[in-house]
Amino acid sequence: MTTVSSERLATLFVDVADTLVDEFDVVEFLQMLTRRVAGLFDTGEAGLMLADHRDRLTFMAASDESARLMELFQLQYGDGPCLDAFRTAKPVTNVNLAAATEKWPAFAPRAAQAGFESVHAFPLRLRKQVIGAMGVFGSTTELDEADAHIVQSLADVAVIGLLQERAIRRGEVLTGQLQGALNSRIVIEQAKGIVAQAHGVNPDEAFMLIRDFARRNNRRLSEVADTIVTGLPSLPDLGRR
Repeated sequence: MTTVSSERLATLFVDVADTLVDEFDVVEFLQMLTRRVAGLFDTGEAGLMLADHRDRLTFMAASDESARLMELFQLQYGDGPCLDAFRTAKPVTNVNLAAATEKWPAFAPRAAQAGFESVHAFPLRLRKQVIGAMGVFGSTTELDEADAHIVQSLADVAVIGLLQERAIRRGEVLTGQLQGALNSRIVIEQAKGIVAQAHGVNPDEAFMLIRDFARRNNRRLSEVADTIVTGLPSLPDLGRR
């Protein structure tokens, strides 16, 4: 990873912190986070999973479709860096996928086949509580100790954004908030498929259409997605206010 300037880091953390307000959209927040993390790398993409109330990881956000598939492969095969980071509450860094077949017999060959050469994963944790993991998939990206600390710090900020001060003190709020985010993610994936088919675009472009429409109209991302899924056959005109 190219060394990031102090100015760029300051801007990055301000961008993340700006979302930590009442009623912020959890899914859009996590989507923004993965894109910001991916932007720190010359050739890398990022994905993120959250645990449900049974401590089962579920895909939540990714910087692009290839990172989404990497997260889903881990869930499908039951092995991979994010699962290890979640289980151990420790970062997994600088793993060469070509040499990781013994470590992750199902995931590593599939990730290498997709064109990725290295992988890193960071737990989303608050003290002893781990609520998810974020993976970074690259071509020749290596992280030194300072780089790894930066990405872990962003993951820690994400946890604060998810829990917020009130939810930190009330476990029942945390459970409800995370479960609501997981449910929203399912609806957003459904909406992406509908928009992709209707407009003849790929899933990444479909997500951008939905997100931009939500922002232009001051609506929640999950609300717009729900309108798309439940409002068939009348889709909203995503190109207009």
